[in-house]
Amino acid sequence: QVQLVESGGGLVQAGSSLRLSCAASGRTFSSYAMGWFRQAPGKEREFVAAISWSGGLTYYADSVKGRFTISRDNAKDTVYLQMNSLKPEDTAVYTCAGSRDKMPYYSATLYIYWGQGTQVTVSS
Repeated sequence: QVQLVESGGGLVQAGSSLRLSCAASGRTFSSYAMGWFRQAPGKEREFVAAISWSGGLTYYADSVKGRFTISRDNAKDTVYLQMNSLKPEDTAVYTCAGSRDKMPYYSATLYIYWGQGTQVTVSS
């Protein structure tokens, strides 16, 4: 079984930056891709970013492209989400997820491991 633990959320002002981390345990980290999803109050969960097992392939939602960067360190069993130029509409609970295999996906249904989430609040 895989356990995922997020950290790094918080309350920041618009235009600020945050880096989220997601530490994994329980299975060889490099054997699966990782993704970040977010859910704002009253809204559906949405895809944010994903990265392949090696880090060589990344996907981003259009709403975060150019502002957010996903990366991973397989030696540390950790995936990161660097968030720059934050906007109030980025406010949400951010959750990391482990893919069913080495490929990243946009669909949450193809992720089989989920963390508990970390709150990000961006004030205007």
